[in-house]
Amino acid sequence: MRIILASASPRRRELLALITKEFTVYPVDADETLRPGAPLDAEVVRLSRLKAEAARRMHPDAVCIGSDTMVTIDGLPLGKPADVRQAADMLRHLRGRTHEVLTGLAVLPPDGAARTLCTRTRVTFRDFAEDELAAYLATGEPLDKAGAYGIQGRGALLVAGIEGDYYSVMGLPVAPLYEVLRGLGALRAG
Repeated sequence: MRIILASASPRRRELLALITKEFTVYPVDADETLRPGAPLDAEVVRLSRLKAEAARRMHPDAVCIGSDTMVTIDGLPLGKPADVRQAADMLRHLRGRTHEVLTGLAVLPPDGAARTLCTRTRVTFRDFAEDELAAYLATGEPLDKAGAYGIQGRGALLVAGIEGDYYSVMGLPVAPLYEVLRGLGALRAG
């Protein structure tokens, strides 16, 4: 079975490569607008499925994978910051506190029976100083990341602890995805 990753994310590509080298990247456009009042865990699963379904339309005979990651605090989602100022505001809001990262996963095999899930990971930030914040912002890393940080990059310096799946914080729950793909028989032996 061919495997299609419905994402332009280099991080998701790296993580899927831990499972298999045999996949095709097919970036998709999906409306990522959240439904007002909808539970955030259901929303990341819905968005993941929308991405997988968009890939499915072009690749109906493949296993299509969609994923979406959302940083939440106080029950509110933090998306990708629009600019450095918004990134600074987000990081100050997270400083010294614990937040949750929700990562949805949708796997659509050719038979159409979707496998979906949501992982929840708690991440605690250090009470970092303003000069540390300024140095991190200067890297440019926060601007294309949900919640304005990348745990796999310099954002790791802000993290005091993590409870849950590290790879989900990066953007793809590796072990659960492996189990789904293995269960579908989508992986070659070896």
